[in-house]
Amino acid sequence: MKTILKSVLLLFLLAFSLQSCEDQDDVAAPADLQVKDFIWKGLNQFYLWQADVPNLADDRFNNQEALNSFLRGYSQPEDLFQALLNKPISKFPKGQAIDRFSWIVSDYTVLEQELQGTTKNNGVEFGLSYKPGSTTDLLGYVRYIIPNSDASGKAIKRGDIFSAVNGTQLTVSNYRSLLSADSYTLSFGTLNGTSFESNGKTVSLVKSTLDENPIFINKVITSGSHKIGYLMYNGFYANYDAQLNAAFAEFKSQGITDLVLDLRYNGGGSIQTATRLASMITGQYTGKIFAKEKWNAKINAAFEIDNPEYLNNRFVDKIDGSPINSLNLSKVYILTTSGTASASELVINGLVPYISVVQVGETTIGKNVGSVTLYDSPTFGKAKRNLNHKYAMQPLVLKIVNAADFGEYTDGLKPTFEQLERISNLGVLGDTSEPLLSVAISQITGATAKKSQLDSGIVLKNFTDAKAMDGVRNQMYVKDAPEGLLRSLK
Repeated sequence: MKTILKSVLLLFLLAFSLQSCEDQDDVAAPADLQVKDFIWKGLNQFYLWQADVPNLADDRFNNQEALNSFLRGYSQPEDLFQALLNKPISKFPKGQAIDRFSWIVSDYTVLEQELQGTTKNNGVEFGLSYKPGSTTDLLGYVRYIIPNSDASGKAIKRGDIFSAVNGTQLTVSNYRSLLSADSYTLSFGTLNGTSFESNGKTVSLVKSTLDENPIFINKVITSGSHKIGYLMYNGFYANYDAQLNAAFAEFKSQGITDLVLDLRYNGGGSIQTATRLASMITGQYTGKIFAKEKWNAKINAAFEIDNPEYLNNRFVDKIDGSPINSLNLSKVYILTTSGTASASELVINGLVPYISVVQVGETTIGKNVGSVTLYDSPTFGKAKRNLNHKYAMQPLVLKIVNAADFGEYTDGLKPTFEQLERISNLGVLGDTSEPLLSVAISQITGATAKKSQLDSGIVLKNFTDAKAMDGVRNQMYVKDAPEGLLRSLK
């Protein structure tokens, strides 16, 4: 955690507190009301768009009872949470609300695990697309299989296409309930032109608690005079940072000349890990600003008074005292799809002011905002959590920009070289003929990619994917908010 803010910061923030709220009101309140009180007060303090939500205004309620009366108007904590988010009637052209990514859970243990890559999972990482000619029916396709999972021992692989779960056709209205079950059976088939035909194959899968190492592929590809490091990295999980550093040590020992970083299925994660990864790619910019955080007006003002440096994420040369294995590259090739989000986009945007970033693939999702975990405690941190419930929030609390102050990419980061993933021609991950990697290698070596092969196959309209379905796995977050800010509003 960064430097603890001093008492002057607490006094500064006190001006924004709900002055009339007394401790005994919360102690006496039923557990359900305590959860709702926590939700309102946490969002009032930290939510990025707090000033834009009338019901979160600092002067919205004159006293605790007035607040309680408002809170009782919502039957469930989740209903209150959703109602307080910045989701106005006016939408972006894509039909998306301003806040697409804030999250609440009823069990913070699950939240903490998922932010570290531990999920209840059968090992099938999939994408969902619209069935050709339909606006309601969906097809699923396997993107990759997580090692040591239930699926890893079954007859299922990348590129397999499924249409039904337990015999029921996947649709835009039922996909979440069908695929969230602890066990289910997938029905597979093939695409004949734009028609899906069942092939009679089924696979039954069971979920278990699974740790996913985000370093999925780490290899060196020799092509002519080039030694190309290829890293497929599927999540910014801080507890794997030492392994990530070891992967770069291997690249360094083999003397790679170029790096292809595959973030096509990386939904994001830790901002700290993103900063460390960028420092491994470079190494010549230690101490310079990689990214800057912009919180809501009252939090930002407090930082600027007492600790403005907290808002800066700088390139580093160590991880917990151990030297980072930096490559000192001046150019990097990054593979992306519409599943590339948050911390992945941060790496791209943060590196652009310093080195050449060649993006290959598809436009990214466009998530330039980050979150923090808030608990129901006197400081909104982990200490002295309310034992009457296990709710926690992961609200958006900051916008992130690069050293050049650019961070406007809600429509996604567009590739330098577009190469769509085609459901009937996904290729083998890590193989030099796999379409996205093939384009990157051709740009490195100057060889001409075989466009006839790259452009063959069917492109389906993307709907969602396994990580986007689970909002926690599609986050960019700070590890902890500073202790001085994680304070009670009582």
